[in-house]
Amino acid sequence: MESLILVLVGVLVAVATYLILSKQLLRVILGTAVLSHAAHLLILTMGGLKKGDVPLLGESEGPYTDALPQALILTAIVISFAVTAFVLVLGYRAYKTNGSGNFDEMRGTPDE
Repeated sequence: MESLILVLVGVLVAVATYLILSKQLLRVILGTAVLSHAAHLLILTMGGLKKGDVPLLGESEGPYTDALPQALILTAIVISFAVTAFVLVLGYRAYKTNGSGNFDEMRGTPDE
């Protein structure tokens, strides 16, 4: 099961790389979002599934579950959502200013 998830992470990274290397602004933004999702899935897979009780003192005398991977992923999801929202607003402003989302047309005149 873990190897299947790692293959999925590889596919997501490949799709994100293809989108990031595009000349359209929206595709680049979507590529960065897909790449962040691939990173989240990779962190969750490397953290693994551990069985045990909640880490509360005085509850039980057994193995505890490590909550650090889930906390890291939750933090990464919030940060990637904020960055994606900021880049979408920045891309919208660039589109309204230049009238196009193509990087070649946003570059300007050839003599610049």
